[in-house]
Amino acid sequence: MRVARWNRTIILLSLSLGVCAIFGWLSIPLVSSQGIIIRSHYLPGDIPAHPSDPAWEQIAPIAVPLSGQIITRPVWPEPSVKVLSVRSVHNGKEIAFLLEWQDATRNERLTPGVFRDGVAIAFPLGDAPAFFCMGQLDHYVNIWHWKADWQSDVDRRAARAKERKRKRRGIRRFEVIPRRPSSVEDLLGGGFSTLTSKKTQGRIQGQAEWKRGFWRVVMRRPLSDPKTYRENEAILLPGRMQAIAFAVWNGENKERNGQKAVASWLQLQIDPIDESPAPEKT
Repeated sequence: MRVARWNRTIILLSLSLGVCAIFGWLSIPLVSSQGIIIRSHYLPGDIPAHPSDPAWEQIAPIAVPLSGQIITRPVWPEPSVKVLSVRSVHNGKEIAFLLEWQDATRNERLTPGVFRDGVAIAFPLGDAPAFFCMGQLDHYVNIWHWKADWQSDVDRRAARAKERKRKRRGIRRFEVIPRRPSSVEDLLGGGFSTLTSKKTQGRIQGQAEWKRGFWRVVMRRPLSDPKTYRENEAILLPGRMQAIAFAVWNGENKERNGQKAVASWLQLQIDPIDESPAPEKT
C-alpha cells in the first residue's frame, strides 16, 4: 500500500516537473503577477515632468524588489541593483512614473566596452498575460526604455539651444549631438531577440537626474483615448487595473541587453478620475 502511494507521488511529481519544463520552453509564465500593487494616484493639474518637482513628495513610494535575469542566456543572477522605488500619478489626461534606484556611478555613454545606465517599464498588450521578459508569440509587450546616453543627448542639445539664444555673436562651437525626440525609446517585444523600435517615437517623454549616488527618472505618456486607440500601445485608462513589470541596467557593472535586474508582473491600479467639487472654504 505504501509502495503504491509512493509510486503515485513520484508520477505526479514527474508530471508537474514536465509541465513546468514545457511551459518554460514555450516561454509561458507560470505566475502572472506578484502581490505588490502600484497605485497611480489621481492628481488634478499639471503632471510633474521633472524628478525634483515637489508634487512627487505627496506620493508615498513603493519599494519593488529586483532579482537577476536567469531565464535566458547569458543569465545574470547577481545584479547590482536590488530595489527600485516607484511612484505614479495621473491627471486624467497624462500618466507619469517616477523611478528611483541607487547607483554609485553615472554611466551615460555607449561605446565599445562602455555601457550605459537604464531603466524600463513593460506593459502587456491586451488582457492576456504575457511573459514578462520581452513577451512571447501572440502575447506582445509594450516597453518604455529610458537610456542615460539618450538623456545626455537631449540635455546637451537643449543647453546648446539656450546658449545660442544668449550668444548670437562670437565663435560657434561645432558638436554632433544626435537628435532625439525623447530620452525614452518606445518598443515592442514578442519574445527573446524580437525587440523592435516603433517607427514613431516621442510619445513617451523622459527626464532624469543623478544626485548623490541615486538615479531619479520620470517617464510620462498621454492616457489612452478609446476613440483614438493607437495600435501596439499599452492601454492606460483611469480606473483600470493591469500588469506592469520593470528592469534596471547598471552600466558600471557591464549590464546590457538581458544582463539586468528585473521585477516580474506586478499590478498597476490607475485611480478613477475624482470629479467631485472641492469643499468651499468658510
